Amino acid sequence: MDKFVRSITSRDEDFAQWYTDIVKKADMADYSSVKGCVILKPYGYAIWEMIQKDLDRRFRETGHENVYMPLFIPESLLQKEKEHVEGFAPEVAWVTHGGAEKLEERLCVRPTSETLFCEHYANTVQSYRDLPKLYNQWCSVVRWEKTTRPFLRTREFLWQEGHTAHATAEEAVEETRKMLDVYADFCREYLAIPVIKGKKTESEKFAGALETYSIESMMYDGKALQAGTSHNFGDGFARAFGIQYTDKNNELRYVHQTSWGVSTRVIGALIMVHGDDNGLVLPPVAAPVQIVIVPISTKNEAVMRKALELKDILSAKWRVFLDDGDRNPGWKFSEHEMRGVPVRLELGPRDLEAGRAVLASRDNGEKLSVSLDAVEAEAGNLMESIRRRMYAKAAALMSARTFSAASAGEFERLFDQRNVFVKAMWCGSEACERMIKEKLNVTSRNIPFEQEAVSDKCVCCGEAADKMVCWGRAY
Repeated sequence: MDKFVRSITSRDEDFAQWYTDIVKKADMADYSSVKGCVILKPYGYAIWEMIQKDLDRRFRETGHENVYMPLFIPESLLQKEKEHVEGFAPEVAWVTHGGAEKLEERLCVRPTSETLFCEHYANTVQSYRDLPKLYNQWCSVVRWEKTTRPFLRTREFLWQEGHTAHATAEEAVEETRKMLDVYADFCREYLAIPVIKGKKTESEKFAGALETYSIESMMYDGKALQAGTSHNFGDGFARAFGIQYTDKNNELRYVHQTSWGVSTRVIGALIMVHGDDNGLVLPPVAAPVQIVIVPISTKNEAVMRKALELKDILSAKWRVFLDDGDRNPGWKFSEHEMRGVPVRLELGPRDLEAGRAVLASRDNGEKLSVSLDAVEAEAGNLMESIRRRMYAKAAALMSARTFSAASAGEFERLFDQRNVFVKAMWCGSEACERMIKEKLNVTSRNIPFEQEAVSDKCVCCGEAADKMVCWGRAY
């Protein structure tokens, strides 16, 4: 492969460099002149469009509507919810001038849009008949990160943020958990990524939230990546912004709100969970190109006629690219492997003479010789097999690198010179959580909904504990 496409760093040799190599050489993104911001190139953006399309469908099926809020937030509006603004203060970018004129009030470039939605709800919600408000927004946000990496952490990034308002606390809890389930199903079914669902600890929850839930995924190097979050705000924002409605008994009540979001970080997860030393490995549904047809001889008219015919047939169901360029077939194979195209169809003069074609799977490299009459059916079978294999491989990795620890010594040994998930008990003390973070550079990922009694003692202080936490090092 090296003679056709320049090799990439082995992921076992230098995982960070391997990641950068893939982003660059698979032509997904490039650095810009704005420090901390990246250019999403057509291929990288196409993957985001695939993700956006599927998530948007799921949101609409659960009754949500898309809206768009302004990019700028007046400082006075941001200050209305103290805990929220304090949580975002270090990352906020400010606009102080309009042209040459200094603004009377600074404008925040949105790091998130809770305050804008709150202002809107305060102006539009009056009666129980106006509820629930089930809104979602696709946009970019700005957070002035100190350390950046394409897709994983950039100063401007793309995401969706759902914002809902409900009449009761019970409805808000139901919404928060429901949308977390939507995210978990999306990761498992669409991205072929297993996740752990759970509740964040008090110190790790979203600023201003009553409760925060997350889905946590494990990357190839054993680190965690938070793939999605869902927040229950209770009536805290409603009280700060005066969002009240008249209920059926003609009494004034505060609404209960939620917020939930997924960003382009999931593209980073796709790379780090499934990629290998040959490049990207994409689940078929998320791939901009699902099948690439590579004629072994582009000068053979019969081969090209059949290749075009197969393209027309397969394009009715899948996203297909016919690579009829003048490069060597081996170079084309390695280029499309680098870009993670799930299925490659090879067709040469001998194949045509035998009435067959070769289908190659990107995830495991296996090749299958199939009858030309059966290409469509076999391609469909391969698509589903690839998704199942990718999920099973990722789940096996997470299982193999997830351990339980009943004592502090065992806990520390498990994290010694490696990245893993460790299930261990916690007493609920923020001091213990902080001590673990400072000593081992390990954070609580979440308190899984599926609890296990690893022991009855806190892994840090040894006091009584009844909460099992998933711990890990994270991006």
